[in-house]
Amino acid sequence: MDRRNWIKTTTLAFPVLALPSVGWSSLNELNFSELKAADFGDDFLWGAACASYQVEGSWDTDGKGPSIWDTFTHKRGKVHNNENGDVATDFYNRFKEDIDLVKKLNLNVFRFSFSWSRIFPEGIGAVNQKGVKFYHDVIDYCIEIGVQPWITLYHWDLPQQLEEKGGWTNREIISWFSSYVDFCTKEFGSKVKNWMVMNEPAAFVGLGYMLGYHAPGKKGPFKFLKATHFVCLSMAEAGRIIRANVLDANVGSTFSCSHVDPYRDLSKDNKAAMRLDAILNRLYIEPSLGLGYPTDSMKALKRIERYFEPGDEEKLKFKFDFIGLQNYFRVVAKNSFIPPFVWAKQISAEKRNVPMNEMNFEVYPIGMYKILMQFSKYNIDHIIVTENGVCYKDEVKNGRIHDKKRIQFFKDYLSNILRAKREGAPIKGYFIWSLTDNFEWSEGYEPRFGLVHVDFKTQKRTIKDSGFWFQEFLKKI
Repeated sequence: MDRRNWIKTTTLAFPVLALPSVGWSSLNELNFSELKAADFGDDFLWGAACASYQVEGSWDTDGKGPSIWDTFTHKRGKVHNNENGDVATDFYNRFKEDIDLVKKLNLNVFRFSFSWSRIFPEGIGAVNQKGVKFYHDVIDYCIEIGVQPWITLYHWDLPQQLEEKGGWTNREIISWFSSYVDFCTKEFGSKVKNWMVMNEPAAFVGLGYMLGYHAPGKKGPFKFLKATHFVCLSMAEAGRIIRANVLDANVGSTFSCSHVDPYRDLSKDNKAAMRLDAILNRLYIEPSLGLGYPTDSMKALKRIERYFEPGDEEKLKFKFDFIGLQNYFRVVAKNSFIPPFVWAKQISAEKRNVPMNEMNFEVYPIGMYKILMQFSKYNIDHIIVTENGVCYKDEVKNGRIHDKKRIQFFKDYLSNILRAKREGAPIKGYFIWSLTDNFEWSEGYEPRFGLVHVDFKTQKRTIKDSGFWFQEFLKKI
């Protein structure tokens, strides 16, 4: 999660925690609305999410190889306060404690990612058995306590040695990624049925290979277009591999999505909004649906065809069982000569004087409804909101975090999800970003999205009132 720069420019030793008893007197302070979990149906999935680089730490432990994020964050000036994920939330050593929290908050899904370089230190070749054992241990513990493991195969931490060969701009990565996916699904597929191929390709390609704000720090529209095509081909091929390797697999991929509005009701701003919608919402999903790249709204995307080889049009297609939709804010677009290629810029939330979170994202609950309805027009069987959350300044007072604004955020967004579901959107689940506060990419440790507060000096976990709210909201009656 860190789309701010992408959007702005294109336009981003502790014992196992025991949950304190919570009486009605304290819960009543949380101001419950009439919204009920039962409204979403008995089979609706409720989960919390994290990502390997953002939580694991132990970056060079037990045979793990360096990823592009290890390399990137060790360079000064790349991350707020020159912070890095070397320790993060120490999930590598504390995973049972965190998975216990998932269970205690009455969530039934834990979404996490594999670190590619923890399994294959060089990206390809020799397997690190200690890394494989770690993920077996995480999966086994989820199953032991009755939490479903949902695995993301790629959440931005590409092995550094593959980046030195061109990374996502080298067509060979389709083969490299396929080998990694093949190994993982054969190794873990008897235990795990729910798989997400990639997390937010628009973000990691745009920020990493066009704007340079994220690892690996590359820039330029042609790197962006090349990486986009190879990512889309890799995503579809990975889907086919998972389906072949895992009996009864539930295969998806996740996409960052933002409702886009024009700044003014002018033709040029409407066209700018269409271009941003194409690059932010349509570019990575439509090829898998057999629709090709959205050149109808953004003619510059035609240049991607120079990277095609015979048969690519068919290879791009793969019907996922579900798509993961991830929404945090709205985008308001204005025609602009800068930046080139996109010819559009975002009008910031600050300038529009609208409600914002601590990263200056607009808090716009109806945008969730609108983007769900937009994606419901595709031929998609199921949609799962695989990330949604908000960062506010959380203060620990007398051992509690009274995050009323975050609770209201969840109520408002869940209400709009329910509205979309009742109007026919095929929504099957909601995963909170995030379980714990963590390392938020170029923003470092300052933004706190978690249901659980982390003291990054001591690694102490403290459940926030929003966590207690979900605990009660999801309580079995």
